[in-house]
This record gives sequence, structure tokens and C-alpha cells, in this order.
Amino acid sequence: MWNPKFLIGFTDTETVKLDLDETSFKDVKCLAEKTEKQFDLKGYLILRSSENNYHVVFDREVDWSENVSIMSYAILTSHKDKLLKWFLLQCRREASTLRVGSKRDKPPPRIVFRNGDSASRIRVFLKFRRRIKRFLSRCLREV
Repeated sequence: MWNPKFLIGFTDTETVKLDLDETSFKDVKCLAEKTEKQFDLKGYLILRSSENNYHVVFDREVDWSENVSIMSYAILTSHKDKLLKWFLLQCRREASTLRVGSKRDKPPPRIVFRNGDSASRIRVFLKFRRRIKRFLSRCLREV
């Protein structure tokens, strides 16, 4: 079981990511599909972080400027205030982050949908996620 003290995220500038809270799966999937097609992002992965809270990771590598542009499009399309707040924090940090580990009483986000390619940034994200899971599992066994 995951230790709630660990809050580990995947942070970079090259992967387009979205954190959609208080949103139905149907709306998340629709937004991901529109965004992926609009910017030819090659594919996407949807993870459920908790009930009606989702993360989206897109596959095509981008630079930070294009990443900000794509996230802005998603915000304007979704009309989600929480996504806007998350986006502003990412801009302040000059990189975007999604949680891959536990958070208080919430388990790690789990994959609920895949679409298109996963050979580029999704592959990097999943590799990082696996490494973190193995690391935390080893740490907890030693405790």
C-alpha cells in the first residue's frame, strides 16, 4: 500500500498535461479528443486521480511555448475554473506537474483510457510512473 506521506509528481516542459477536477469522464474524453486533434498530439492517456478528477497526458513532444498555447486552448474550450487555476500555477513554475503517487487518503492515479500513439511522451511518463511505484514499494517494504 502507498504511504500517504509521499506526494510525487511528474514535472517537465515537453509533455502536454491537463489536470481536470470535478469533471465527468465523458467531458474529459471529449476535451482530450478535441485537443489532440486540434494540435496533432498523436495520442493521449487519461488517468483517474479520484472520483470525477482526471489527468490527461498527450504523446507528442512540444516546447514550453507550444505547451502553454495548447493548455490555454483546453482551458478556453473546457470553461473549467479549476483547470485555469492549475494552469496558472504551472505557468508560474514554468513547467507542468501531475501527481503520480498517493495524496493523503487518495491512491495513485490509475489509467482508465488510452487513445492513439504512446511512443513518445506517454512512454516517458509511464516509465517514470513505474520507477516511482517500484521505489515507493521498496521503501515501504523496508519500513
